[in-house]
Amino acid sequence: MDIRKIAVGPDYKNAMHYQIGQTVLGGDYTIDHIRRSKEDLSIRVYIEKTFSREIVCWKEFSANMPISCEFNIDF
Repeated sequence: MDIRKIAVGPDYKNAMHYQIGQTVLGGDYTIDHIRRSKEDLSIRVYIEKTFSREIVCWKEFSANMPISCEFNIDF
């Protein structure tokens, strides 16, 4: 299942939220995808540069960090 959005932090209301398509770093990048690592269960956020279309890993959160995930659900 694809992750659509994550909230990082112990309190959902005050957590940092990251969503697919969200612009970051001054609008030069957008969040392209969010993946959970099968090896260590960490969460990685990948961004795409607006002009070059290059995709890079931007953030990684360890499995010890409280993270709430929202998934894409197609009905």
